[in-house]
Amino acid sequence: MSLWNLVSHMPPEEFSSLSAEFPRSLRCLLAEWLENQPWEFINGSDAFCSSVASGMLSAMLEKLRSAAGSDGQQCQILQQISSIENTFCRDPLRLVAVVRSVLEGEKAAVLKRDHHLPLSFHRRQEELKFSLGLRRLQHRVREIQALRDEGPGRDGAAQSPMAPRELPNLILEAVKELEAAKQQVLKRIQIWKRQQQLAGNGAIFEENLAPLQKRCENLLEVYFQLQQQVMAASTELGPELLPRLLERFNEVLSSLVKSSFLVEKQPPQVLKTQTKFQASVRFLLGPRLLKAAPKPYVVRADMVTEKQARELDSGCGGRGASPLESTGEILHNTVALETNPTSGTCCANFKNVLLKKIKRCERKGSESVTEEKCAVLFSTNVALTPSNVSIHLQVLSLPIVVIVHGNQDNNAKATVLWDNAFSDIRVPFVVAERVPWDKMCDTLNLKFMAEVQTTKGLLKEHYFFLAQKIFNDHSASPEDFQSRHVSWAQFNKEILPGRGFTFWQWFDGVLDLTKRCLKSYWSDRLIMGFISKQYVCKLLSMKPDGTFLLRFSDSEIGGVTIAYVIRGKDGSSQVENIQPFSAKDLSIRSLGDRIRDLEQLRNLYPNTPKDQAFGSHYNKEQTGKDGRGYVSTAIKMTVESERWV
Repeated sequence: MSLWNLVSHMPPEEFSSLSAEFPRSLRCLLAEWLENQPWEFINGSDAFCSSVASGMLSAMLEKLRSAAGSDGQQCQILQQISSIENTFCRDPLRLVAVVRSVLEGEKAAVLKRDHHLPLSFHRRQEELKFSLGLRRLQHRVREIQALRDEGPGRDGAAQSPMAPRELPNLILEAVKELEAAKQQVLKRIQIWKRQQQLAGNGAIFEENLAPLQKRCENLLEVYFQLQQQVMAASTELGPELLPRLLERFNEVLSSLVKSSFLVEKQPPQVLKTQTKFQASVRFLLGPRLLKAAPKPYVVRADMVTEKQARELDSGCGGRGASPLESTGEILHNTVALETNPTSGTCCANFKNVLLKKIKRCERKGSESVTEEKCAVLFSTNVALTPSNVSIHLQVLSLPIVVIVHGNQDNNAKATVLWDNAFSDIRVPFVVAERVPWDKMCDTLNLKFMAEVQTTKGLLKEHYFFLAQKIFNDHSASPEDFQSRHVSWAQFNKEILPGRGFTFWQWFDGVLDLTKRCLKSYWSDRLIMGFISKQYVCKLLSMKPDGTFLLRFSDSEIGGVTIAYVIRGKDGSSQVENIQPFSAKDLSIRSLGDRIRDLEQLRNLYPNTPKDQAFGSHYNKEQTGKDGRGYVSTAIKMTVESERWV
């Protein structure tokens, strides 16, 4: 979403102080175009900044002339174009300052109202910053070239007396800017990796690596241009500065190359032995750096423990193709790293990998096998062109929990969910033992919506019930829970009071039931679901006879029950709870048809007639004879209950 979309509906008087030199009407005409220019990042008044500012002024005038040609207020726009041209043509940097001030004022207004700016806005700003930094680097290369061209022996020209002193400073400045651009690329790669991990819990993920590859390739191109200029200026740089610069160049290339080796398609994070799986790694700079390879390089996949992963991350694991002993036996674990000229990608696709067996580690304290994390290490050695420098590439998959039996799946998923949501990506598999309850709510909501494939998420009252359940506290207010932290033990180690299962085991059962049998009911908001039996009594006891609601069973994993109110002749009420239905029950007769069967049920809480609420969920009842001449039968649900007086 653009900034203009957010501020265009706000009262104009809020922005009156911003419009003195740049009318609001022009801001409206230029709308998103204005936000797609790097106003915020043009800091300084050197030749580069002046050149960019001049180009932006020309582009703005062109944009406005186009708008004037199709706008009814042509005369007014032409006057404004003339005013902009006269005011800023001699000082385009002044225009940059004015527009920056307008945009900063708008950002402040949105932050005051919404307390945050859209993620898309931050993403665009980051793109603009990198793009401008790249242009500045290209400008630096041209400056260095021009300064070198002034040297002696070029067309008989005398050397500029300033050149020897200026050149090293200019090169140093350029190398510093190169390092800053590299850091920006590395940060963007880390963000992509983190988003990929959150996608494991159901978060939306823009997985397309093409823009990131383009960014890496553009920076690499400037790197080579700058390196060429430095080598050509080796005499001017001298025996002390040149080696230091070359060392910095090597560091930039090495970190950029190593960071551009990524797991594009992750292995399953819950992995069963003797089960085939797929994964793929991608080398973003492969198409550019492996052009002249005589034969494809081979990527190897090895299973590593959490301890080994940490050693690799800290640089203690060696630099060979297989630096550590594999913790599991993997079949079909070597694949060629191939460049596809059509797509412009360089990938190794593991299509038929099989984890034959796993070597368990010594566990800490009460840790179970489903809390033990490992990962797949993908590695290869390549020789880069044109330098022919050999470099070791390696990348870890996301944490994996290996299971040997399907009954371990539930607890393994808990470990993965917790790790994806709360891990510290800087140190392999380190994850907080306690996390804020509101963050836990976000994670549960994300997982629920992704698994059920619904746009209807959990509500505040659902979070309140879940907090009461996980903290075993029925006296706190919703606000009290907001400041609490929940532990891993409360999430999936401690058995809930009076039950035989943990909080996660219960929640995962609800997930599975809703995904398999109740998706449409949940999406139509027909299921209250996360509500206690006690609160149901409070809601229904004041309602007319036959008012009912649906809630998830507290006492059984993966059950949904119907609670309804019966009124006696004297007007007194009793709330009944029907035995919970499992996924197996609902596969025999759907929830909608069961509700239709029961005459005791009349209105869905608070007061919607059941046929109106559930009519679209009823299945057509078969009558008469079927195609073979048999009389149709039907299963009907009844509830045996005495009329309560």
